Amino acid sequence: MDRVMRLASQKAVVIFSLSSCCMCHTIKRLFCELGVNPAVHELDEDPRGKEMEKALVKLLGRSPAVPVVFVGGKLVGSTDKIMSLHLGGKLTPLLKEAGALWL
Repeated sequence: MDRVMRLASQKAVVIFSLSSCCMCHTIKRLFCELGVNPAVHELDEDPRGKEMEKALVKLLGRSPAVPVVFVGGKLVGSTDKIMSLHLGGKLTPLLKEAGALWL
């Protein structure tokens, strides 16, 4: 859990992902389209990925644990939460507040 929280606070937007996950790809693409350059941690490419995935499952209270997004070091959630914020017009202000967007 400590590693996840440390990584989550290293950049304005942090995404924990699996390289083969289509929903992870969708979330990463959304942030890129919005002009955000997130830190992406592909759990299946990290030697400690399984350990981090277990910590994320515990943190989220559900499985699968990816994709999961942190903004400003705080857990925002998975695909459903990100899409809800985006469609409701609340994602961009959140990203600006965290310093991930300047315009």
